[in-house]
Amino acid sequence: MDEPKHDLISLNTMTATEAAREFLTCCGSHQWANRMVESRPFASIESLKLRASKIWWDLERDDWLEAFRSHPKIGETKAVKDVSEQSQKWSGQEQAGVQNSPQEILSELARLNQKYESKFGYIFIVCATGKSPEEMLGILKSRIGNDSETELPIAAGEQAKITEIRLRKLLE
Repeated sequence: MDEPKHDLISLNTMTATEAAREFLTCCGSHQWANRMVESRPFASIESLKLRASKIWWDLERDDWLEAFRSHPKIGETKAVKDVSEQSQKWSGQEQAGVQNSPQEILSELARLNQKYESKFGYIFIVCATGKSPEEMLGILKSRIGNDSETELPIAAGEQAKITEIRLRKLLE
């Protein structure tokens, strides 16, 4: 079983520092985590998820980019910035399908990841949960042709999906 797990009551009553640390396992934006802490107490898991989404979409570009840096590139295990052990573990689970991929898929993911990062200035982010390596490669190929204005909200939407999944894991 994944640790730590909390119920809504414990999340609502822990110290601000503890709660921020837990929220950062779900999304690597400090601004998002701090605003989630300030939003407590949450009356229900649904209200927590709605508030998490509202806060996310109200953030600035730099906050989104900070969150993106808390993820490893697809096919890699280490994020650009230091993250909690729990966040690393969840990233590994989310990308589990890539582990046994054929070398040509891994090579193409690595090549296009680099091309994407060079073009946009941040890693390719996709909600990898339940996706095969071939699906992720197809998504990467389809998004790499986007312009910056189109791509950033798509990447932010993928982070929002990841955050929601991780909030559920946190509160299981």
